[in-house]
Amino acid sequence: MTPILFVALSLAGGLGAATRFLVDGVVKARIRSSYPIGVTVINVSGSFLLGLLTGLALGQVLSHEWLLVLGTGFLGGYTTFSTASFETVRLLQTGRVGAGLLNGVGMLVASVAVATLGLWLGSLA
Repeated sequence: MTPILFVALSLAGGLGAATRFLVDGVVKARIRSSYPIGVTVINVSGSFLLGLLTGLALGQVLSHEWLLVLGTGFLGGYTTFSTASFETVRLLQTGRVGAGLLNGVGMLVASVAVATLGLWLGSLA
């Protein structure tokens, strides 16, 4: 990895984390809910975008370096498995078993489904 690629990847990761913070704040301001809808929106949209980028890279429309910067850097900073796991446990501990299962299993299923859709769409290019 070249030094410039390392710097680009690092900056993209920071930008992704800042974007996650902003998106979560906007969602929370617009949708009042004890269900972590912001984290769901972030992880599902990030999964779709990673699938799309991967499809574009497999079709050689997007270079490996750009996939690294955008996929690993930006989307790695944007998405959050740890917060999703924490929110699932929090819902289960408060007795909200249905919401906890929806958050844990539902987000996984939705994320894999939209990643597959993104991969397919990206492979069409």
